[in-house]
Amino acid sequence: MQILYSYISKENHRYLMNEVASSFSNDFQNKLFKYRRWQDTQLSLLGRVLLGEGLKKMNIPFDEDNVRYTNYNKPYFEGNEVKFNISHSGNIVVCAITKTYEVGIDVEMLQSINIEDFKSQMTKLEWLRVVSSYNLESSFFDYWTQKEAVIKAHGIGLSIPLDSFEIIGDKAIIDEEIFFLKEIQLDNKYKCYVAFKDGIDPLVLNLQMIDPITVLNKFLKD
Repeated sequence: MQILYSYISKENHRYLMNEVASSFSNDFQNKLFKYRRWQDTQLSLLGRVLLGEGLKKMNIPFDEDNVRYTNYNKPYFEGNEVKFNISHSGNIVVCAITKTYEVGIDVEMLQSINIEDFKSQMTKLEWLRVVSSYNLESSFFDYWTQKEAVIKAHGIGLSIPLDSFEIIGDKAIIDEEIFFLKEIQLDNKYKCYVAFKDGIDPLVLNLQMIDPITVLNKFLKD
């Protein structure tokens, strides 16, 4: 499985929009132009670029015309065994790609929040573990990112109440379906977890940070 991540950069934004965005479909470009903040525009664009880079590393052609969305807005490839998921937070975007199990990935920037506001989104046991932990915020973001990764791997997103299932160790169960979790070390300012349906082999994880300039140069050469 490929996991690629990158950071947005304001100084690269005009170049990205002029040289790279135009290489994608009109529908995707129109989606980009709907964002009000340049950060959101670039995060979305880099997510698509990382998807293409990851597929190339797996010797799989990237056919943008085959990207579809489920009724729950999860992207997938029509008629293709590849599963992928993209997440972003703060200044970072990450993409996970696999040919085996359904996958979900979530990244969250660590920040000061009122954790009490999220108590209803956790089970009683999860909440007890969080509030009794040595590092309250770190523990909260562990659980929050794990839960987000699981519901993304499941495929129907927030239609599943976060307090309706529990993270126990490195797995969770939803309607008798088992999802396994693994933490991905990207940046000490972020939490990131990947979730797989039915199984996970940590030995197959291939993590790579892509510098924005490297992404641009590689993309334009291909």
